[in-house]
Amino acid sequence: MSNLSDIGVIKNILNKHGFTFSKALGQNFIINPGVCPRIAEEGGAREGIGVIEVGAGIGVLTAELAKRADKVVCIELDERLFPVLDETLADFDNIKIIHGDILKVDLQKIIEEEFGDMPVTVCANLPYYITSPVIMKLLESKLPIEAITVMVQKEAAQRLCANVGSRDSGAVTVAVNYYAEAQKLFDVSRGSFMPSPNVDSAVIRLDIRQNPPVEVSDEKFFFSMVKSAFAQRRKTASNGISAGTGISKGTVIEAIENCGMNPSVRAESLSMEELGELCEELIRIK
Repeated sequence: MSNLSDIGVIKNILNKHGFTFSKALGQNFIINPGVCPRIAEEGGAREGIGVIEVGAGIGVLTAELAKRADKVVCIELDERLFPVLDETLADFDNIKIIHGDILKVDLQKIIEEEFGDMPVTVCANLPYYITSPVIMKLLESKLPIEAITVMVQKEAAQRLCANVGSRDSGAVTVAVNYYAEAQKLFDVSRGSFMPSPNVDSAVIRLDIRQNPPVEVSDEKFFFSMVKSAFAQRRKTASNGISAGTGISKGTVIEAIENCGMNPSVRAESLSMEELGELCEELIRIK
């Protein structure tokens, strides 16, 4: 197998297949030799496990996953990479590459057809521009998966792994925390990629919860309320919720006060339990 951490080797392979990087697809391939083995290990790739990889790149992470897991299924959008992957992953017989857009493919069907009853985890080096949409699709689909381990922009990692109720928290923090327990595993410098991005990255792991940390009677309304509350961060939660949900500000303030909270409270200071309580009170009185 070629040394896929050697820039010269990578360039030769890509040149041979006439491949050029696509800015539109946010392509930055990992070249730091220590990163992919660590993602595979800490992402839970092991004997008896199946792995879905989002985007194969040139196969550096794919190979590390395949060394450890029973089977790896990679969803790759860029067909130009297929001949490259045929070469770089030729030594493996437990990898399947599926052409498709992770935001559009039927992941439930893929898991059933490719893995059966095998436990499944997800690993990915995500392009920055689709980080949140991909993570939220994976979580909201309520797939039979153990965990999601992804490389994201360092700033996004901070937001995704923040404690709900802290200054760094946002609507996506609440949404992620509802479905999973998030932790940052390690930082990855911008020089670990080719081409090098303008920002540093971090690898995070989301362990899927069996049950959400709060019980709400209407998940759709809960997330609508949360999104509205955080939409205008400089304003009070009541202003945001009223503007986003169409519920009168007076009713929202009444609900906040009924929950024993200050009517001028801001969204980022509310805990998961307080958000859940407020949701139920709004449903009751709206």
